[in-house]
Amino acid sequence: MNKKDIPKKIAVKKSSAGLGLFAIEDFKKGEPIIEYTGDRITDVEAQKRGGKYLFEVHENLTIDGTKRHNTARYMNHACKPNAEAEHDEATNRIYIRAKKSIKLGEEVTYHYGKDYFKRMIQPIGCKCISCFKKA
Repeated sequence: MNKKDIPKKIAVKKSSAGLGLFAIEDFKKGEPIIEYTGDRITDVEAQKRGGKYLFEVHENLTIDGTKRHNTARYMNHACKPNAEAEHDEATNRIYIRAKKSIKLGEEVTYHYGKDYFKRMIQPIGCKCISCFKKA
């Protein structure tokens, strides 16, 4: 898959967790939404940089999505997400795909992973829509 193959059907808007990524057209289940882009760095460099926009591809490669041109960085965590990250092993790129149908106006979310959740989200409390409704 190529980044150019992914149509722009998303917009950054205000969400319950700050800014979020929203569908401006419907997505079908399995459809690509966006690529997670940024500096491709080693694990050692990722440990030095720190931050919340680091996406670990594998133990020796992390994508630092801090720069604002990485629109995928605005995608929020959800305990019951409508999208999921997919690792293209041939290119070591990360693509976000619709896990189920996503309707116009819905926030696009994915699960950040167990480690990130335990380290960064759990201590302050999850603000995803499913957890927000429980509170």
